[in-house]
Amino acid sequence: MIRHDYSRVDPKRRANLDYKKRQFAKAEFQQQNYNHRLNFYVLPPTAEITLDEFETWAIDRLKVLSELEACTFRNRSPEETTEYMRGILDKYLPLRSDSSRSQKLQEERRKDHYSHFILRLAFSSTEDLRRRFSRLETMLFTLRFKDDDLRERADFVKSLELEWEEVREEEKRELKEDLLAASGMVGKKSEEQEWFKVDWERVPELVGQRRILLKRGKAYVPQREQMSLVVAEFTKKLDDALELTARALSELDEDHRLSPILTHLSQSFTTPDAPYSTSDANINGLSTITHQQIDTLSQSFPLCMRNLHDTLRTTSHLKHYGRLQYTLFLKGIGLPLDECIIFWRRSFKLLTDEKFNKEYKYNIRHAYGDVGGDANRRGRGYTPYSCQKLLTEPLPGPGQTHGCPYRTFAPDNLVSVLQRVGVNDREVLKTVREDVGKQRYHVACNRVFEWSHKREIRKVKEDGSWGTSDLDTIVHPNTWFKRSWLLKHLGEGNVGVVDGGAVGQGEKVVE
Repeated sequence: MIRHDYSRVDPKRRANLDYKKRQFAKAEFQQQNYNHRLNFYVLPPTAEITLDEFETWAIDRLKVLSELEACTFRNRSPEETTEYMRGILDKYLPLRSDSSRSQKLQEERRKDHYSHFILRLAFSSTEDLRRRFSRLETMLFTLRFKDDDLRERADFVKSLELEWEEVREEEKRELKEDLLAASGMVGKKSEEQEWFKVDWERVPELVGQRRILLKRGKAYVPQREQMSLVVAEFTKKLDDALELTARALSELDEDHRLSPILTHLSQSFTTPDAPYSTSDANINGLSTITHQQIDTLSQSFPLCMRNLHDTLRTTSHLKHYGRLQYTLFLKGIGLPLDECIIFWRRSFKLLTDEKFNKEYKYNIRHAYGDVGGDANRRGRGYTPYSCQKLLTEPLPGPGQTHGCPYRTFAPDNLVSVLQRVGVNDREVLKTVREDVGKQRYHVACNRVFEWSHKREIRKVKEDGSWGTSDLDTIVHPNTWFKRSWLLKHLGEGNVGVVDGGAVGQGEKVVE
């Protein structure tokens, strides 16, 4: 069980404490009751949670934020984003309204509350992380605000007690013409419109869009723009809170078990990590894979594995990290150990049996868990590399071909390779270049996947055979393969989606 090291003494009571007593006041831990679906995350959570909940809840929220960011990168419209995110939110971070009468309301809201503050800790260390976190949390809040029950939303806004000054009737009469022009409304409806007055710095979005009246340093905002006011206030409070958290990070005496988790979460903001289990290698409609099938199956490989496969076929050799990356991928798609050994032996056709058995065979068996130390004693071996693993490892050196091509290839070389594997749409290639230039490598990879499978994706969307979450952003090479194979073989069996994960290390290195 863990606790967050925040002060939980009520502010009013703290003010009356002697300063010597105040610094030694005992923190109060208690379960909170959530009256509203929406949350401004002003108060930190105060109850205990397990270490497993700490990590799992944060990863689920990170998945949601990453999908939101991917929607912006792919230029989805607000309507498309809302539709796409509905399935993602239901899967990872459901948050139902009071009217649903669900028995899990408090549980859902508790997870939402904690996961926000956990990621706030993880993403407060740098200005870039704080800015991205604030932007994505604002997007998430806006989605929920739009989708909230009207009555419950009104109750929530009222509970905020925001400093909005209501424009009185005499001022409305005085500024009638200006207010009419700003509102774009005419007739009786415009006269009945309620107006609020706030400092113009609090609503920069409305100012930029010229949807309000600016006068004497104040912004006159119509009632129908209430959401913009609330969202702007949410962003302001979150930005201020992130700055405070950043300054307090060095003073926080966190449990030593949390530091690696928080570090991992901040790294995952580049590309979310994805778990992998051996059961994911079982693809309905695809029987046990043999070494003879790899050449054919490679047509459904992601570019990272396709590059390794093509290099192997061209040179009859891969260096250590390329072999390891490719071996684990083949293991992940269901290639048995004995077939994998045959595959590599026939691929390394320039070697003698003696040299292969002495210098290469052991590492293949080690990756499968057939031999090795403590990590392999139960026959598990290592799991296939995730996109995050490929994107956070050191860049390959001369003669090495491992890693993510979207990250390691020069733009012109990348475009040439994509064209060679069939990507010939100029607009797609141009956008991929832009993604790579902005270090959005996994987004570029997903863009290529969506273009390559556009007909099949359209079909499963139209017939409803796949849900929204079955087509979420790919963050693992083995997910790419399974999803690609299933889409290309629609109608030949049940369809599903595979996830991917990280991997350990420990083999001896032979170049």
